[in-house]
Amino acid sequence: MQQDFHAAISPIEEIIEDARNGRMFILVDHEDRENEGDLVIPARMA
Repeated sequence: MQQDFHAAISPIEEIIEDARNGRMFILVDHEDRENEGDLVIPARMA
């Protein structure tokens, strides 16, 4: 059973704003590639 995560994907403008405000997010590559995610934490928050 494959889950549909497309509803959980935010627009790039929202992600950029989150990064500017120091919020962490998960950056996921395309499902046709490795389909992996990376946890991104802005350096000032680390």
